[in-house]
Amino acid sequence: MTILVTGGAGFIGANYIMDWLRLTDECVVNVDKLTYAGNLESLESVFDDPRHIFVNGDILDAELMDSILQEHTPRAIINFAAESHVDRSIHAAGDFIQTNIVGTYTLLESALKFWNSSSVKEKESFRFLHVSTDEVYGSLGRNDAPFSETNQYKPNSPYSASKASSDHLVRAFYQTHGLPVLTTNCSNNYGPYQFPEKLIPLIIHNAISGEQLPIYGDGKQIRDWLYVLDHCSAIRTVLSKGALGEMYNIGGKNEMENISVVNVLCDILDALQPKTDGTSYRDQITFVEDRLGHDRRYAIDSTKIEKELGWNPSETFESGIQLTVQWYLENQTWVEHTTSGSYRNWIKKNYSTGATT
Repeated sequence: MTILVTGGAGFIGANYIMDWLRLTDECVVNVDKLTYAGNLESLESVFDDPRHIFVNGDILDAELMDSILQEHTPRAIINFAAESHVDRSIHAAGDFIQTNIVGTYTLLESALKFWNSSSVKEKESFRFLHVSTDEVYGSLGRNDAPFSETNQYKPNSPYSASKASSDHLVRAFYQTHGLPVLTTNCSNNYGPYQFPEKLIPLIIHNAISGEQLPIYGDGKQIRDWLYVLDHCSAIRTVLSKGALGEMYNIGGKNEMENISVVNVLCDILDALQPKTDGTSYRDQITFVEDRLGHDRRYAIDSTKIEKELGWNPSETFESGIQLTVQWYLENQTWVEHTTSGSYRNWIKKNYSTGATT
């Protein structure tokens, strides 16, 4: 038995693959384009595992995706492949349109062709699971109810608009063709191996590097924080138990203002790695001009996945953030390679031949 994971060298995809191989004996075909955030060094622990088959490829390449599906005949596709940084989408939306919309469409077409050519038994067990975001729902007021699966889509950034478009395509392939799809919409993830342009790893890195800790606007934007391994367990649950064509919101039950998250990070670092001058890392906080179109609040109502599928997060924000800070402090080589860009040489240095197919 085999599953196909797209975007498996990214933050969530890599965590999912490592967790999958730790918990199951099932093989994983990992397809990743290796853009700036695709880091094979994150997968060092499983790269020599014969159950992990890495393919350096793009979901926009229909011929490649067709050949992978025919060769490996996966029972499921989990689509993590996406451009995901809002700031980048504001200044260069084209990549988001191509990967998130056209790439998802191309992958759906390949999946449909493969599914239609499968046996009756294989068709019944096949799943296409599309990983999306809570940002497709837009922004909430401070007293608004959290997003549920019935909320209207109101994306406010090129990133969220591109993900909303991909969600609609996935739904359309189910409604039109009967392709057995599932969609998950998650809140903000955090944890090991996250590219340090996102808030939590950026703050940790800048803090211990003695740099400013930049906070957009007044820092009172609210996000629901989900530990990445809880997200991985939710996706496995949806894959095994989810009803075809359904959407499932995945949240961590941890709504916090951005400034509060940064203060918590500073306090943990003060305890684990105090500054030699005795001052607090909070002294490095600097407020900067707010991001264009910055959504004020996201919050997830996870009632559906909890009641229908029996999933709940295992980590509180307090436990998850402690694990996360500890990981970054203990893995400074990975951080240094990632922030310097030298991680791109890792595959050549460690696997000069036979690393990709």
